[in-house]
Amino acid sequence: MTKPKARRAAVNLSQINRNTQKNDIIVVPGKVLGTGSLTHSLTIAAFDVSENAKEKLKAAKAKYLSIAELVAKNPTGAKVKMIR
Repeated sequence: MTKPKARRAAVNLSQINRNTQKNDIIVVPGKVLGTGSLTHSLTIAAFDVSENAKEKLKAAKAKYLSIAELVAKNPTGAKVKMIR
């Protein structure tokens, strides 16, 4: 018998916008989707980002990193929030 794979989160930009402030650093343990808008700049680390979300992140002057890149830049995880 095989076990089901863990489900990764899918988070919309509207949810990220509601739960963050300018210059926050967040981790999404899944995929960032482009529904909604982002009204402030921040840093997002995620496993994947949709093309629509990438365009909106760029328009909001937000940074996108892979989770590995964020760990390399901030190994202690200081001031990092997780959104699922």
